[in-house]
Amino acid sequence: MSTADLSLPPLLWDEVANGPAFDHACLRATQGCDAGLIAHDLGANTLQVALVFAPEVPLADAVAMLPLCAVGFQNALGALAPPEVAVHLGWDGGVRINGASCGQFKMAASDPDPTAVPDWLVVGFTLPLWPENEDAGGDTPNETTLYAEGCVEVQAPALVEAFARHTLNWIGRWEDLGTKPLYDEWRGIAYGIGEDVQRNGIAGTFVGVDERFGMLLRHGETTDLIPLTTLLEATP
Repeated sequence: MSTADLSLPPLLWDEVANGPAFDHACLRATQGCDAGLIAHDLGANTLQVALVFAPEVPLADAVAMLPLCAVGFQNALGALAPPEVAVHLGWDGGVRINGASCGQFKMAASDPDPTAVPDWLVVGFTLPLWPENEDAGGDTPNETTLYAEGCVEVQAPALVEAFARHTLNWIGRWEDLGTKPLYDEWRGIAYGIGEDVQRNGIAGTFVGVDERFGMLLRHGETTDLIPLTTLLEATP
């Protein structure tokens, strides 16, 4: 399942996914694979990538890998795409390219207990490259694809390699410097801050995140916190 087509930095290694990349990475994690596995499916219309972590901190802190990987992706695409292409990140893992929805990050862990150190954590993303059919854009004007936004020169393998490099760099900064550099970078490219949203049955204005990247929703004189752990997916 390994491939020599990708050039990855030390500590990271890859496998071609057997099925959805996220499910493949979760399965390999449950089998006890080493951290640093990047499972991928370089499909004709969709790119799927998932990275396996072995956290050494409680899940409430480890879930920072979701925005960290998203920032790594944003930095990677920003380096490869034309300068006029704007890439922003939603708190919920959504990716926005030139204002339209284009891709999604998600995560799963071996143990959903926020206070426990999980055996593994998987963060993955799906990125549409081309529409599934020629008429898709007219049906979903708020959704787009990478190549529809002027990024036809961005090849999927090069994007995976750049994602790996930038993400590994951010992991090192997070381990050495804590969350502040990551927070500052994320805040500058976050989508939807200042807008009215509804999340987990709570409606309010999205005013930012706390030190663990939990969503802060303000309504009236009250500010509610929605932990980032609420985004965890059930293990496939």
